[in-house]
Amino acid sequence: MSLVRIRKSFAAMVCCAAALCVASSARGQQPEQVSACQLKDNPAAYNHHLIQVTAFAARGFEDFTLFDPSCSAWPNVWLEYGGTVASGTVYCCGVTDARSRPSELSVENVAIPLADNPEFREFDELIQRQPDAVAHATIIGRFFSGRVGSDSKVAYGGAYGHMGCCSLLAIEQIVAVDAQTRTDLDYRAFPDQPKIENKVGCGVRDMLYQHAQGELIEAQRRAESGQAPHAFDDPERVGMDALAALLQIDAGSIAHFKRTHEAQARVTYEWNSRGDPPDSYMVIVSRPYWLSFYAKDPNKVAWVVTGAFESSCGLADKKHGHFPL
Repeated sequence: MSLVRIRKSFAAMVCCAAALCVASSARGQQPEQVSACQLKDNPAAYNHHLIQVTAFAARGFEDFTLFDPSCSAWPNVWLEYGGTVASGTVYCCGVTDARSRPSELSVENVAIPLADNPEFREFDELIQRQPDAVAHATIIGRFFSGRVGSDSKVAYGGAYGHMGCCSLLAIEQIVAVDAQTRTDLDYRAFPDQPKIENKVGCGVRDMLYQHAQGELIEAQRRAESGQAPHAFDDPERVGMDALAALLQIDAGSIAHFKRTHEAQARVTYEWNSRGDPPDSYMVIVSRPYWLSFYAKDPNKVAWVVTGAFESSCGLADKKHGHFPL
């Protein structure tokens, strides 16, 4: 049995016991067990339901969301703590980094309690790391779909989170959370960002805009199948090949691909083109924590590109399409 299956089996057993505990101590309700993909595919079906879900949580500036890389990124599910504990997530408009509220959270006239158990404290410690973090947990909470269109999907401006982006899962209990003890994985949620030059006509383009995390799972599969074995030990080649594909040029033409920053399981490279003025490219190569859950061997995670940016003072004169990776 794989480590991923062992994790899931253990979490499922713990969840069943915890569900009974919540049912007896809260409202006499047992949560419905759903997946993150089910919430995203049909949020209206779970509106106001007490649910239990095992998935990843990502938190950073203007972001505290639930995700599963195997399903679509949209619609987003925003997260917030119940009870009087606040997540401290700063987002528009007017929400501060306060870690408490004067009274128990209430959403759409539904009171949301919070179990302050060891699992919650462990989850909170992991997710509060700066500048951003990912955690994998089993969560019980009350789901609010927000504004839903005729297709049962959350409309943009659904009601909750940053600029009303999302539906909402109000956390009542953390049932289980995976420990983070490995030094070969990147536990951050988002790639580093380039500095934006404050000049007229200058800007930054996200070259991976709208790319799905599922593409990184496919990159892991290619490495495992032997199509790209270098992905396990050569982050520079991974980054250079990806940039060449994005620019639709030969990788051999990318000279002086410089390593500019290194952190745990994360390397940042930069390259300047020969244009006049030259364009600057920043590529972030990582071994994401979440990818270990999709690897055949969780101890063998490939290097993948999690961020790619073009900085230029001529973006206004260029095509603004997004290149396939």
